[in-house]
Amino acid sequence: MSDRVASSPGLLDSVVRIGRFTAVMYKPHYVLYGVLWVLALEGTAALVSQPDSPWRPTGSTVLRILVVAFVLLYLRMVDEQKDLDYDRVHNPDRPLVTGAVTATELRAAMTAIAIGAITASITLSAISALMIAAVLAYGLVLWGLERLSVTIRTDILVNLAVTYPVQLLVTAYVILSAADTGTVRATGKTAAVALIFAGAFLQFEFARKISRTPRPDENYYSNTLGPIGSTAFGLLCAAVAVLTDIVLVQPWTYPSAQAVVAWIPVALLLLPIWGALKFVRGTRPDYPVLPAVLFILTAYIVLVVQAFTLT
Repeated sequence: MSDRVASSPGLLDSVVRIGRFTAVMYKPHYVLYGVLWVLALEGTAALVSQPDSPWRPTGSTVLRILVVAFVLLYLRMVDEQKDLDYDRVHNPDRPLVTGAVTATELRAAMTAIAIGAITASITLSAISALMIAAVLAYGLVLWGLERLSVTIRTDILVNLAVTYPVQLLVTAYVILSAADTGTVRATGKTAAVALIFAGAFLQFEFARKISRTPRPDENYYSNTLGPIGSTAFGLLCAAVAVLTDIVLVQPWTYPSAQAVVAWIPVALLLLPIWGALKFVRGTRPDYPVLPAVLFILTAYIVLVVQAFTLT
């Protein structure tokens, strides 16, 4: 009995520290991103694969949102550990660096999240459980690869090529799970929807790691592609996202009122263009991230509106 009482405060302290870590490293806008990602992805996949059937979120949609939200926290915990050496130099205030949380506590929380995510997903379908297990496993594989390979750790383009597939796996989880629960149909168009989300995310990913000032000790895309090359690639990614949406949704096939909604993504390109112009014409060393954030969040909101109004 005394051992049980003695261990309870330690467990409680660990839970509190994990809670504080989550509050610091998993801000509300990350949760908002996860919610919009699932809604926009599922809704757009339904719109392009079965446009004659109305799409509305279901209980399965809510469960997918919860799973993705927790899995994103799991991946954040993986990043905190695999980036520890880098953070000791460049982000000394991170919780793992300061000792506000321990690696053992993070791994215990990751185990709990993994069990919960797989258990929740298996109630949707076997494919859902397998796909989310693949996401969780890939996060660990990335951790191992970065520890083993200096190139993967230090070459940002190689690192992107190796790490970005985890985003594709989450996208595949949502689409395949939605197909298994009857929300969408598995077609070529459904698979092509992934390009919208890849383009939107990558324009944001590049925007946050561009500077006109050389940063040889930091992982910036501008170190390799230059500030203009990195800016151009970010704009290209945004254009791919919008063009893919237009090709799949086909605004010209809708009546005028609905067509206006379907064409809105084209106008959203003004946001990354605005960010690029501010950077190229301005004097500040770092690329402005706000337009990229607004583009990805607004685009996802518009995609949800399209799914509601065009089906």
